[in-house]
Amino acid sequence: MTDKIRVLVAKPGLDGHDRGAKVIACALRDAGMEVIYTGLHQTPEMIVNAALEEDVDVVGLSILSGAHMTIFPAVLKMLKSKGMKNVLLTGGGIIPEDDMPKLKNLGIGCLFTPGAPTTEIIDYIKTEVTKRKKSKK
Repeated sequence: MTDKIRVLVAKPGLDGHDRGAKVIACALRDAGMEVIYTGLHQTPEMIVNAALEEDVDVVGLSILSGAHMTIFPAVLKMLKSKGMKNVLLTGGGIIPEDDMPKLKNLGIGCLFTPGAPTTEIIDYIKTEVTKRKKSKK
């Protein structure tokens, strides 16, 4: 059994640009987290099934296609339906600032746009996962 934070990095939809997702995956790995990268063209069902199989603490979605208002809520709903209520759903990509509070109100974690420092993302995940693990006890 490990205490390492387990993160699933996923690239949903038809968007074929995954450089940012790979940069984040490497940064999280270098920060000591266990990272599983799903690859391109994942459906919400595929992402949630992988998260369940890998027993992750975090699901991070990278969305550049503009489908963030559909995909984030779909993944969150499926995580909850599988009993994974303590899993942090976060991510980033091209997400208009006006949409961020709407997603946060649904229960999505912080969202990061291009140029966000990886240290900020790492610190956020460490803090949020620690908080969620303490609340489980």
